[in-house]
Amino acid sequence: MSATSLLLQLIVILATARVCGWVLRYLGQPAVVGEMAAGLMLGPVVMGALFPSLHAQLFSKESLQGLSALSTLGLVLFMFVVGLELRASQGVRAQLRSAGFVGVLSTILPAALGVAISPALHPALAPAGVGFWPFALFIAAALSITAFPVMARILKDRGMTRTSFGQLSLGAAAVVDVFAWILLAFVVALVGAGEGYHGLLKTTIGMAVVLAVLFLGAKPAFAWLLRTKAPGGEPSTTVMASLMLGLLVTALVTEWLHLHAVFGAFLFGACLPRDDRLLKSLAERIEPVSIVVLMPLFFALAGLGTTAGAFSGTGLGAMVLIVGVATIGKIAGGAAGARMAGYGWRDSLATGSLMNARGLMELIVMKIGLDAGLIGPEVFTMLLVMALVTTAMTGPMINLCLGRKASATAGEGSEHDTAAPARS
Repeated sequence: MSATSLLLQLIVILATARVCGWVLRYLGQPAVVGEMAAGLMLGPVVMGALFPSLHAQLFSKESLQGLSALSTLGLVLFMFVVGLELRASQGVRAQLRSAGFVGVLSTILPAALGVAISPALHPALAPAGVGFWPFALFIAAALSITAFPVMARILKDRGMTRTSFGQLSLGAAAVVDVFAWILLAFVVALVGAGEGYHGLLKTTIGMAVVLAVLFLGAKPAFAWLLRTKAPGGEPSTTVMASLMLGLLVTALVTEWLHLHAVFGAFLFGACLPRDDRLLKSLAERIEPVSIVVLMPLFFALAGLGTTAGAFSGTGLGAMVLIVGVATIGKIAGGAAGARMAGYGWRDSLATGSLMNARGLMELIVMKIGLDAGLIGPEVFTMLLVMALVTTAMTGPMINLCLGRKASATAGEGSEHDTAAPARS
């Protein structure tokens, strides 16, 4: 692929993502919803149908290798910062019992519903050679995920990050992601090695070694490096190079273990010693490139992986089923957990609505499933639409559940909320 083609693709993708992000933000939605929609518009469903010749020339299969490599780098950098921020959240520690109720129920219920609908989806939609249980468990994991970054952004925009309701939701999202990522890693390991349970055993042992090296070796080593070379939280060029090298090596190892590179990136971020100044400094350095430049490429590639067949006939019925089950499972599970923790119905339903936001994290899960051969383009498209719908409905649902309380809280909290900026 020529440099001219790559630059043209970058221009089209970034311009479309920015325009869609601005439009959706004007309509009261997180910018990430617009960027996700931009990916769908650039795919075969919209641009491919309206301008087939231009689409085929601009996004020919042989020209996508460069975009794929750049988008993978963006994912690795993004998940590195997610690992840093998840362990920095105070929600889990401050409200462990309440967050546990919400997190567990908003994971178990949509996961159970995902398994329940899998017999209807597997025969027609599972790729050839993928057994029922790997497919069903992946659907369960995909329906269970919550977009921690999107949730944090919604709460921050409304000045609700420091409220008990906001802390409960953030803590519960961290619990959900732990369970969902463990389940996803198990499913990918089960099929990724191509050696059945023997391959799963090798991957499991390999991950145990990675965890031991990271938390028993790398963590104290980087703690010493940061303490001596970056005492004020501002990493030098040498420290940044060491962090990036450790990040890429860990991502490479998890990829070699037949897991996705994002698992390694997330674990490396989570293993670093806690330092809010370091987190802020790294976010300021990494996020502008990863979020503004590289992640739109991931959205575009996600859109290119869709198919118009998901919007017709039985595909449309399956899509409606997935969206409905995902929404009911999350809202009902989150609300039930909040009620068990002693919250009122309004706050409980608002919590369930926040847990229903999936955003970018869902796209990462989908990409992992597609790369591992667990799902095909049809299910990939359905999950993309589900991610868009559930994320877009979050803000209006919170307004419906909390009414004036949400607006009043936003007005009071906007001047005092000092939380670190969250990504869309």
